[in-house]
Amino acid sequence: MLVSRADNRPPYARIAGHFREQIESGALSPGDLLPSISRIAAEWSVSTATVEKALRKLREEQLVKGIHGIGTEVLGVRVPISSGAERHDRSGRTQSSWGVGEKSSGHTGEVVRAPADVASVFGIHPGDDVVRRSRVYRDTHGIVSHSTSWIPKAFLEHVPELARGERLQGGLSLDLICQATGRRVARRVDDEAARIATDEDLQLLELRPGTVAAILVLTAQFLDADGKLLEYGVDLGAPGRTRRTTSEIPR
Repeated sequence: MLVSRADNRPPYARIAGHFREQIESGALSPGDLLPSISRIAAEWSVSTATVEKALRKLREEQLVKGIHGIGTEVLGVRVPISSGAERHDRSGRTQSSWGVGEKSSGHTGEVVRAPADVASVFGIHPGDDVVRRSRVYRDTHGIVSHSTSWIPKAFLEHVPELARGERLQGGLSLDLICQATGRRVARRVDDEAARIATDEDLQLLELRPGTVAAILVLTAQFLDADGKLLEYGVDLGAPGRTRRTTSEIPR
């Protein structure tokens, strides 16, 4: 296999990039099998360990999956992630935050001390009590995102189930807060950023320790008409997940 001399990436990254491009271009379709490890190693003049590392990278990006005794199957192009804001909108329409083919699991709820970054958003002191709810969204490709809702502790007076480690009934936490208090979301502030996954991110996304992966971090602040924060959502997108928005262009 000939590669450009200008490509200074390690061999495993070049191999992963080659197959990633074939998958994203449609040259390889869902259900196709990649060549065997030994064949790829021979074509690229690398060790089988290098090929295995490249394939592991593609698996972590959820572009392929290994099938015991058969080989490596193409899953398809990168799959999307919904923001907390989109899940809130979807819940308002359908009473469910799930996207097509999604399920959620690992629901937790508890009162914790606010970490510094969360305290800054709420305008409170680090270590003050807040409610933290979390869950993991999955689809047929695996984990979509790890989602955390940070909520003022005062809302426990109205919705005590926020601090229980089980899936909420009747809507998302924000839906229940608005129903119980009569307050409504008047403004939403959405932010998106990319970063290399931290050790904590890897654990939450069920990735192997030491994995080097870029992830999307989507945050949403939900404020009422007085500018008071009702909830702060943080979604960690699994590696390989993408975001797409569509806009109408005025004529």
